[in-house]
Amino acid sequence: MIRTTTDDRKSREGDLIAIVRDFVREVQPQRADPVEISPSSRIEGELGIDSLGRTELILRIERAFRVRLPAQIVGEADTIGDLINALEHAGVRPGKPDLAQATSSLAPVPAAAEAKTLVEVLDWHVAQHPDRLHLTILQDDTTALGTMTYAELAEAARAVAAGLIRHDVEPGDRVALMLPTSLDFFSAFFGILHAQAVAVPIYPPMRLSRIEDHLRRQAGILRNAGARMLVITAEGRAPATLLRGQVESLSSVESVASLSTEPPTIRLPPVTDARSTALIQYTSGSTGDPKGVVLSHANLLANVRAMGAVMQANSTDVFVSWLPLYHDMGLIGAWLGCLHFGAPLYVMSPMSFLVRPDSWLWAMHRFRATLSASPNFGFEFCLNKTTDADLAGLDLSSLRMVANGAEPVSAQTLHRFVENFERYGFKPGAMAPVYGLAESTVGLAFPPPGRSPVIDRVDRTALTNRGAAMPAGPGDPKPLEIVACGYPLPGHEIRIVDGAGFEPGERQEGRLEFRGPSATSGYFRDDAKTRALFCDGWLDSGDRAYIANGDVYITGRAKDIIIRAGRQIYPQDIEEAVAGIPGVRKGGVVVFGATEKSTGTERVVVVAETRETNETARERLQERAREVATDIAGTPPDDMVLAPPRTVPKTSSGKIRRSAAKQLYESGTIGAPQRSLWWQVLRLSLAGVGPQTRRLRRVVADVLYAGWWWTVIGCGFLLAWLTVMVLPQLTWRWTAARMIARAALAVVGVTITASGIERIPRRNAMLVFNHSSYMDAVVLAAVLPGEPAFVAKREFAGQIFAGPFLRKLGSPFVERYDVAGSLTDAESLTRAARQGRILVFFPEGTFTRRPGLFAFYLGAFRVAADADLPVLPGIIRGTRSMLRGNQWFPRWTSVAIEIAEAVVPSGTNFASVLRLRDAAREAILARCGEPDVGEMVKPMSLAI
Repeated sequence: MIRTTTDDRKSREGDLIAIVRDFVREVQPQRADPVEISPSSRIEGELGIDSLGRTELILRIERAFRVRLPAQIVGEADTIGDLINALEHAGVRPGKPDLAQATSSLAPVPAAAEAKTLVEVLDWHVAQHPDRLHLTILQDDTTALGTMTYAELAEAARAVAAGLIRHDVEPGDRVALMLPTSLDFFSAFFGILHAQAVAVPIYPPMRLSRIEDHLRRQAGILRNAGARMLVITAEGRAPATLLRGQVESLSSVESVASLSTEPPTIRLPPVTDARSTALIQYTSGSTGDPKGVVLSHANLLANVRAMGAVMQANSTDVFVSWLPLYHDMGLIGAWLGCLHFGAPLYVMSPMSFLVRPDSWLWAMHRFRATLSASPNFGFEFCLNKTTDADLAGLDLSSLRMVANGAEPVSAQTLHRFVENFERYGFKPGAMAPVYGLAESTVGLAFPPPGRSPVIDRVDRTALTNRGAAMPAGPGDPKPLEIVACGYPLPGHEIRIVDGAGFEPGERQEGRLEFRGPSATSGYFRDDAKTRALFCDGWLDSGDRAYIANGDVYITGRAKDIIIRAGRQIYPQDIEEAVAGIPGVRKGGVVVFGATEKSTGTERVVVVAETRETNETARERLQERAREVATDIAGTPPDDMVLAPPRTVPKTSSGKIRRSAAKQLYESGTIGAPQRSLWWQVLRLSLAGVGPQTRRLRRVVADVLYAGWWWTVIGCGFLLAWLTVMVLPQLTWRWTAARMIARAALAVVGVTITASGIERIPRRNAMLVFNHSSYMDAVVLAAVLPGEPAFVAKREFAGQIFAGPFLRKLGSPFVERYDVAGSLTDAESLTRAARQGRILVFFPEGTFTRRPGLFAFYLGAFRVAADADLPVLPGIIRGTRSMLRGNQWFPRWTSVAIEIAEAVVPSGTNFASVLRLRDAAREAILARCGEPDVGEMVKPMSLAI
């Protein structure tokens, strides 16, 4: 922090206001009114400084005062006073790091090549090298906010998983993550996987001024995902409250801290099913509404391993990233790739990069990065927002591959970046244009390592008229330059098909289809779009492309290409050209086709953002944009719209949302002023009335049902207790108890389906059941014939009501933990079994809220072996949902009971007892529909 006197502060305040005034005059030369600026001036509302302008302003303030402002000031500062306060708390601008600090001391380690799930990957690294550095969170190129080893990640993740389980998150539940780049994100993500739930990353709001659009998009994702819980920062609870009002399934909003309040005492089951869903990655929505791409552990690991094979990745690599973790390129390509191969990851937030793009470059210098990645605009940002003074001494020679993907790759950007940064050691062969999509996990085509970018110069007319990517002649004045994205990843295939589904051949444009182990199984809860995605085992990418010499060349999104008079018009070409006109905001141009209702033809519409307000200047700008568009497309646009900044809708990763822009245009709201924050919040609150009302109605119904349920069950138990206590014969007691149990369950609406009951003999047998709920004994009492002997733990014998009741029903009691007592009880039970009693055991000994079949105690099977009793495995389904452990709020559900074929003892020795136990447990596990969470326990305990 810089300490100053009162006079110094006033001087600095005046200097800062002068910088802001000069900046506003520069970016808004058309303003006729004098620029009056005070600490209370609102940066966006009054001064008209948008996100990009704000970034540039922060850079100028930092350079002028030689300080580092907190990165979050870009998103949070509302007034000039906020900037002044941030300046008072700024750190001194550090010098550039030297290379001596950067040398890595980590020893090489193998990748987790045999792991089938991401959890197994982490467990493997923890077992092999728990204290190895896994990741470092950077504030910028010189300041680390935190680090995490593999063991620390695993410990934090288990704590989160335990918290999720305490909040009733079950396997397969979707848990949304709305977290910035932080250690919390990593522990929350793996906590979700440890709990066998499904992670749904979504991006947090950056600007309050856009809160309505942001939350409406996130509410749509959460509704589609049926998210059970949202994990956010502690500061994010206010917007999360609005989301709860929009999403009926959202039962809880938590932070990592609130989930990790207790040590992880719950034993977490292993996550071994490679086919289970690990992640739902919502597509960016650049061509329509976001879709949830379902990705299994197998998909993720197949993609990571295939990309790593091409990149020749290993644990000696160092990856530096600024990519957001809610986007697949940063989440999967950067983090999960490093996790698998054991390479250290250094990651900063996207905000840090936007404030100071040179911090990414200097971080790669300092940590001797070998790998990194960025969308095309990131390279442009480095070119446009850094100076020679910022980069003096920079050394990028350690870089082996920097992937350029996630959006169309500009040949112009490649030329400029390589040319500019070669003098800083950047090798042309390190620039790697790649192609991928969420439906293929993330990556699909990569160039060979070390190859300089390949750019195809194509005859524009031949491609737009005939779909033929013919090489342009040397004198062609306006060829199309299309960047090669490499070859399909190992084990993956790509083909190009025409409208009839045939492969047209080399250099013929068509739709790109793909298949391979990384391919998604479909879109979550969207059968129609999933069906449209698949064709004869191939997946439709939605992109247009051609192949030449094995390389894939992407020409554009199929939905975005405009057909005009038989010509194909590629929006991105026009957008890039118009964005280069002085006065038009870079990244603020969108081109789309709008259908003319009267003729059915497509109209070409160009929307360009500008700050220009002078009518004469706007007319000149509009005419120039029309000329540029006509020169590119060969036909003039039908409508040329100049709109204010922040009009063009974009995705979380910065892609232009052409479909959304088209909807705004057709609704007549393109360029409409953004409503005030209070109005947006009010609209969101009103929109949540319906879901909240339905949620309240459901809660009221649940409460009424719970009251009725407990009244009926309580009265039923009291009636059964009195009846059993007065009837003189065991047969009469069981008949009465059975009738009362059936009646009580029927009154509360519980239907029981029983199968295999006929397999139960009248005497000399043992039944063993999985244990899921307090209600297991009740539903079994309603179904089982005769006078079964429910073996109970001895603690029940001393209870006032349960003890006499169970004794009257002929239940034997056993010690649970005392081995000597258990041996005595085993002999007693063996005698009872030889006398013809049907013994009923719950060999797990306990149950929890968490679904899963625990290990079986051996005592029951020792009794069966000694008494030569057939063991009938019994399966109970539904009671865990009806009334869970540690929960007294019942739910309506149906119950199924199944009796499997008997397992006969093969002897009385210990090995025979083990075989008997394992056979019975295997039969129950195969039918109960719950995961295997078993582990070995004391072999001679009789606990039930």
